[in-house]
Amino acid sequence: MADETGKHIANCRHCNAPLEQSFVDLGLSPLCQTHISPDQLNQMEPFYPLHAYICSSCLLVQLEEFVAPENIFSEYAYFSSYSDSWVAHAKRYAEQMIERFELNSNSQVMEIASNDGYLLQHFVHHKIPVLGIEPAANIAKVANEKGIKTIAQFHSANTAKELTKSHGQADLLLGNNVLAHVPELNDFVQGMKLLLKPEGVITMEFPHLVRLMEENQFDTIYHEHFSYFSFLAVNALFKNHQLPIFQVEQLNTHGGSLRIYAQHEASGIHPTHSSVEKLLEEETEQGYGSLDKYCQFTEQVKHTKRKLLQILCELKESGKTIIGYGAPGKGNTLLNYCGISTDFLDYTVDRNPYKQGKYTPGARIPIKSPDIIAQSKPDYILILPWNLKQEIMDQLEYTREWGCKFIIPIPEATII
Repeated sequence: MADETGKHIANCRHCNAPLEQSFVDLGLSPLCQTHISPDQLNQMEPFYPLHAYICSSCLLVQLEEFVAPENIFSEYAYFSSYSDSWVAHAKRYAEQMIERFELNSNSQVMEIASNDGYLLQHFVHHKIPVLGIEPAANIAKVANEKGIKTIAQFHSANTAKELTKSHGQADLLLGNNVLAHVPELNDFVQGMKLLLKPEGVITMEFPHLVRLMEENQFDTIYHEHFSYFSFLAVNALFKNHQLPIFQVEQLNTHGGSLRIYAQHEASGIHPTHSSVEKLLEEETEQGYGSLDKYCQFTEQVKHTKRKLLQILCELKESGKTIIGYGAPGKGNTLLNYCGISTDFLDYTVDRNPYKQGKYTPGARIPIKSPDIIAQSKPDYILILPWNLKQEIMDQLEYTREWGCKFIIPIPEATII
């Protein structure tokens, strides 16, 4: 939002300070999971500014809220179970938590944004009571059909109050890749506090802003992600709600993520691990406690875009055929910011039947089943979910038979 002089006047969703410093401007883009059906091809599609700002006060990187979460997540096209590596990651997590916190049939595990039950199923396997809180009704339905108790609601402080009365509180309250999707951050974290037992534990996983910046992962910025967290920023957020973080782990998932562990301030059961102070010090030493660090990101993004387009242009000029693999949210940002459509990619493929037969938002690239790859035998495959590149390349090893190569766009466009 801007006033009559054009000056930006929105406020930070954490500390309410004015948002005036640009982080990166990726132009205009449609919502990343609104895949276009064939009968919508001649209809107008809404585009919104994809401009991230950095709060000069609390250093939270964030987008403005142009579309309410209810219009984004009430019906969603992302099903976590279609990624084998992500399901395996969830299984390892469940086993670790069961052992560490001695969870059993008398415990209660709740997951916010539980998707199709990809994670809670592993607790169910050990006969541990679970409850999924999933805003997308279509996905919650799939989870319930699997026998994973799930309610179709948005998590908030009010939701937490209702669930506490109807289902009790959680011994383990978790959320993977949901914190970034929340416009009302303070209400969301307050809701977690209400939903957590006095001696319970919260774990949250989310992409690490430091990795985003160091590896030029600008395509992980899209409208469904309202906020982007350094550990400095998330530590301050949880501390303000009397939910101190007592441990942090750095993960390789989604291009580099953090897993934080928090507890009630009055609990103090778990001593603060050395990892907390260590990461705070590291980020401060690397400059992430200063506004200047964030102002350098725009030029990195422009360089990455130019390098990718240079490769694609040279390949097309030499008569090569290129397709995409995947139709993820990050792919939408990449395609629209770089101006990549069917002039570069003949089509893209996705394992999710929910997306097949549709078109990518904005770029309008047809989405097909992976089965078509063996028929069309492309020369190159642009891997849009580059965070799963090894899993995908292993699945597509057969394409090497005709000399097909892979293009990895991030952190810098390379051909493998």
